[in-house]
Amino acid sequence: MKKQDFAFAGLLLVIILTFLPFDFLADYHKDFLFNSKYWAATSFLKFAILATLGECIGLRITKGIYSYKGFGLIPRAIVWGILGVGIQIAFVVFSVGSPVVLEKFVGVNNSIASMQQTDILAAFENNLGVERLLSAFSISILLNLIFAPVFMTLHKITDTHIINNGGTVSGFLSPIKYKEIFPALNWKVQWNFVFKKTIPFFWIPMHTITFLLPGEYRIVFAAVLGVALGIILAIANLKK
Repeated sequence: MKKQDFAFAGLLLVIILTFLPFDFLADYHKDFLFNSKYWAATSFLKFAILATLGECIGLRITKGIYSYKGFGLIPRAIVWGILGVGIQIAFVVFSVGSPVVLEKFVGVNNSIASMQQTDILAAFENNLGVERLLSAFSISILLNLIFAPVFMTLHKITDTHIINNGGTVSGFLSPIKYKEIFPALNWKVQWNFVFKKTIPFFWIPMHTITFLLPGEYRIVFAAVLGVALGIILAIANLKK
């Protein structure tokens, strides 16, 4: 390990500690971090910080460094923050809509009621544990089959846009050349690895777990998964 590895590990540890249930952080968690009133700001910050760190870790794995000139650390953080807000909205849409589909069209009774329980433990206490498991699984499937491919492709487009503009903030703020970037994406990797492998074998199981958790912790868990996404996308880049 290099000195930069110890410094990065220390930074990551400090950030992770702010999410843990220490007594001296109770007011901070209650008044801001897990306060639904500030959902947009906290979603932005969680993804901007954690998911960007995930990309840095992925870069360390593939190239032995955490950043480089043109990598665009700030633009990437901005993109992740915006995507984090979108993910939070998607979580609400699918967590409400999927149990309705499951109950009305698949015939799984009490799916809606199961999602109104605090978490999987509370659901089991009220004899709704199986329904909660099925609901979480259905939410994850619909989320990852409908929303995730669009999300992943958009992220790849913005990533390419950042690189093409030298990683600068001013370049990032320039219009995205969708007509040029979209057909130039490596669709072989995007389809065969990102879509066909990561969605069924990683994201669907992980997001099933996400919707077994209490609502206030879902976006935090998703942001932590963003670290994993950064690593996965780095591995995907190695497959070019």
